[in-house]
Amino acid sequence: MSVALCTYNGDAYVGEQLASILGQDAAATEVVISDDGSTDKTLPIVEGVTKAYKGPTEVRVVSTERVGGVTSNFDRAVGACRGDVIVLSDQDDVWHRDRLSTLLPHFPKDNAVRLAFSDALIIGPDGSPLGGSLRDGLRLSRRERRLFRSGRAFEVLIRRNVITGAVAAFSRELYDLATPFPDSWVHDEWLAILAAALGEVVMLDEALVDYRLHRDNQIGVADPSAPSRLRRMLGPRGDRYSRLARRSKDLVARLEHLPVPEKCLALARRKLDFEETRAAYPDARFRRTGPILRQLFRGSYSRLSSQRRLDVFRDLLQPA
Repeated sequence: MSVALCTYNGDAYVGEQLASILGQDAAATEVVISDDGSTDKTLPIVEGVTKAYKGPTEVRVVSTERVGGVTSNFDRAVGACRGDVIVLSDQDDVWHRDRLSTLLPHFPKDNAVRLAFSDALIIGPDGSPLGGSLRDGLRLSRRERRLFRSGRAFEVLIRRNVITGAVAAFSRELYDLATPFPDSWVHDEWLAILAAALGEVVMLDEALVDYRLHRDNQIGVADPSAPSRLRRMLGPRGDRYSRLARRSKDLVARLEHLPVPEKCLALARRKLDFEETRAAYPDARFRRTGPILRQLFRGSYSRLSSQRRLDVFRDLLQPA
């Protein structure tokens, strides 16, 4: 089992995180660290923790050059991993001691599981609990949980991503099929939806990570408050729908060349048609009503849109 840890100017927290990885009750074979050109004390801290460690896990820093961006850095780290199972790690979280021992049994050899993910507890910059979990923050519904447990994860993820890389582990084979990552997707979203199309995704109820929220998070949990959601819904449309259409186009193009069930490919194509239709909605609100209602009655919003029927109101009301 390999751990892929990406760093960038993370000297405030990386020492605690690396120590939690090396202090697991089931040791990883290796920790592969890819640094995106840090200019702070990140690398000296990594070196210090590594020198003090006396266990069996190999710690390798594979690059310190600037590649730019979270996805590119994770791609570089994961590509250097040698294990059959790869566990992603952010630089600012803290792992519970049983994270690896809980995840590993879900990846026996010749198993159909492509990805497994857990919950996480939310902590503040100082490590104090903020209350609630990552899954609560993502507003994972009972229906979505049932779909995961019944092997229908693709139906959840085609609407929206609910799997954060910080709580995920996946097979090396999945990574090999997922590369190269398209520019339109973040690495964890891409791995998750391909895993759901190619095999089984396991959702664990346990919280195995303390997920730290702070002002420097590069990718974090969106503010779930009602005013924040309302602002997002009523903000200008901009290029949001053209970006969603591009994502769907990239997904269909990849699935067409992978051994996935026809039902997954058909649903991805329907998603592409839906997002291209939304991208073509007229700027004038009154002219959008007809196309929006047609998509509503077809069931596209309930099956394919991230906020389901709330997105009907967003599409009707958003300014161009």
